[in-house]
Amino acid sequence: MARANYYVPEVSRHLVKVLYFEGKRRKMPMTRLVDEILTDALKATPGWEIAESDSSASKDKDRRKADC
Repeated sequence: MARANYYVPEVSRHLVKVLYFEGKRRKMPMTRLVDEILTDALKATPGWEIAESDSSASKDKDRRKADC
């Protein structure tokens, strides 16, 4: 099965260090911390709306494909 290719942005070493220590302080994995921070920062933005509508369109397309 082929894996989808996604853009993986590089994060500066300093930010990774900050996330590591903040995750330890909050007793949560860095990945969950990043997800929480980015969700809070981006939820009310036009980019969020575009991504939501794009995701909905993709799900509908996948559902129609599965029904065939």
